[in-house]
Amino acid sequence: MDGVELRHLRALDAVAAAGTVTAAAARLHMTQPALSRTLAQLEARVGVRLVDRSSRRPALTAAGTTLLGHARAILAHLDAALADTREVSRPLRLGYTCAVLGQQTVPLLRSWRRTHPHVPLEVVRHDSSTAGLATGDADLAVLRTVPADPRIRTEALYTEGRVAALPDDDPLAGRQQVLLAELTAGRDLPLALWPETGTGSPELWPAGQRPARTVEVRNVDEWLNLIAIGGAFGVGAAGTAESHGHPGVRFVPVADAPAATVYLARPAHPTHPRTEEFRAAVRDVVSGGGSSAPGA
Repeated sequence: MDGVELRHLRALDAVAAAGTVTAAAARLHMTQPALSRTLAQLEARVGVRLVDRSSRRPALTAAGTTLLGHARAILAHLDAALADTREVSRPLRLGYTCAVLGQQTVPLLRSWRRTHPHVPLEVVRHDSSTAGLATGDADLAVLRTVPADPRIRTEALYTEGRVAALPDDDPLAGRQQVLLAELTAGRDLPLALWPETGTGSPELWPAGQRPARTVEVRNVDEWLNLIAIGGAFGVGAAGTAESHGHPGVRFVPVADAPAATVYLARPAHPTHPRTEEFRAAVRDVVSGGGSSAPGA
């Protein structure tokens, strides 16, 4: 791989992210022919085909996908190294999918701002299984599922209960709590799922009691909107209810659903110099250091 340069890796990353060579070229502020030549140079220097150009939308080959993962890690590490070298504290980016730390979110943000006033914390939702970690868009992430990506490390923080998300005119919406069987027995409402990041799957129910129908959505916004209009019901972690009040949706605790685990995730190779300090800050908040710990 002699002669591979950062511009080659950025070209591969842009094509994967943008979906077309034309869009990737615009993102990189270069012409389409120039980008195509850069990709061809990269393939020549690596010695394998990285991009399948047989269709209108180019797709990465298996080799291209493998190199992309390493390329994004390299680019993220470079960004962190430059920030360290310049002694400029860029914002630490915390990704999440459907919720951060529930009731502990504000205490965490206030604590970090107080103890690290020169290191801004950006909290950004990413609708992917790694909440932006795999693409280098986040330095750490709060997740409620463990991603399969071997480049990501997770640590369990605490567990939280499950809630049913129901249309506010649903007969069960006024209850103090419900059982899993009550959400499905004699009811035709489908279960709304967002497969990549959601935690409320049919497997929460015992066999024979599972929802007869499911409907897929792409993110928590679509999930809430569908439920609000009476098109489905959902089951999520309690943190979702604490983070996403929504007109037309009522959250009711599910008494017999297994608890959800909340994880703090990070790349195996940190991309921000304050990663360990932030991990310590999160552990301090969720363990009750200065405020009440989350309910299990």
